[in-house]
Amino acid sequence: MIKITKFGGSSVADAGQFKKVKRIIEADEGRRFVVVSAAGKRNSDDNKITDLLYLVDAHRTYHVDCTPLLEDIKQRFVGIANELGLKYPMAEKFDEFAANIKGYTTEFIVSRGEYFTAQLMSEYLGLPFADAADYVRFHHDGTLDMQRTCDRIHDLVVREGSFVLPGFYGATAEGDVRLFSRGGGDITGAIVARALNADLYENWTDVSGFLTADPRIVKRPRAIRRITFDEMHELSYMGASVLHEEAIFPVREANIPIAILNTNHPEERGTIIQERVESSEDDPVITGIAGKKDFLTVHVSKTKMSDSVGLLARALGIFERYGVSVEHVPTGVDSFGVVVNSADVKDKIYSIVADIQRELKPDEVKVIDQLALISVVGRNMSNRPGTSGRLFYELGKKDINIRLITQSSQEINIIFGVNNSDFEDTIRAVYDAFLDEEA
Repeated sequence: MIKITKFGGSSVADAGQFKKVKRIIEADEGRRFVVVSAAGKRNSDDNKITDLLYLVDAHRTYHVDCTPLLEDIKQRFVGIANELGLKYPMAEKFDEFAANIKGYTTEFIVSRGEYFTAQLMSEYLGLPFADAADYVRFHHDGTLDMQRTCDRIHDLVVREGSFVLPGFYGATAEGDVRLFSRGGGDITGAIVARALNADLYENWTDVSGFLTADPRIVKRPRAIRRITFDEMHELSYMGASVLHEEAIFPVREANIPIAILNTNHPEERGTIIQERVESSEDDPVITGIAGKKDFLTVHVSKTKMSDSVGLLARALGIFERYGVSVEHVPTGVDSFGVVVNSADVKDKIYSIVADIQRELKPDEVKVIDQLALISVVGRNMSNRPGTSGRLFYELGKKDINIRLITQSSQEINIIFGVNNSDFEDTIRAVYDAFLDEEA
């Protein structure tokens, strides 16, 4: 079985976490392909190494002394190396990096978090170190060169067998370091899994998989044991952030399942994400609930709108002209709404409304703000008659006013809007009605 194992920043935050990683790796048989992120927070008051490196770069850019910051980062790494008895010359290597800080690009500076973490993990696990700059290839426009990356990783496996690879970065053919977006270590792990046509991509973090609801809102929500890529994508988009959204694409194309597991509790089952999940009568109607606050809707009404060809397209063109991303477009016979993130139109909304009035000549334009969007996701909803009716009945009993409703074409989720002030109560009401009874 070919398994790619990726450890997030919380999994490699200190020497104690390194020891947990080693126990997990040694419990596996066969070849070991490991991807690691930069050391993360040791506690809630701590800083991630990546954040500190971004701060170093900001200090350097504005000609502020970053020596104390660099020393703090160095001591984090040196402390791990000393506690584990490693021979890697951590202090000397970091001093060499710090001495040349002014000549490095932002991306190179930030990538050193993963680079040094992987160097230490490589020695501790007794596996060869592979620099991502040599194996993860980017085009000059910043996009991934998947074919060259796959070819290089294949060559690495033939030559070394096993390896530890830093996540989050790669390089162009000329050696210029490029970064993925934040959380991009997940993407690196997925790319390696795709390159090796792995049987499983394990992503170890500090939570035991996806939860059915935000634990800050619902006390002890149930874990999701099995979830499809589509369901995960919907929940992630609406705020259930456990795995980087872009990490699903390389493995999904190759039909490789992802396991989300907890480094601190490796005995727990976690969540398996795969293309299809066989349904049974015992499965809950709803897989999970997620949502976000602070949206607004621009509601447009016009008599005989259905006879006006291109009206909606022209309205959306106005938002595009202002560089505003549209979240949803609920429609009626003579009306439609355009749902956007409030922050995206903070300084533009009056101009957008004025353009709509001038170009579309509607009967009415109304802006409804302070909206929260909630997504109720479940692959089984389309096969269970009455789900929508039950959902809105339960919310009505709680005196929660529904401001808008829309549904995806895949029929795996229902998205509705409520007032920001009702957000938490709505999440709890849906959970109690559909998921608490299943516990």
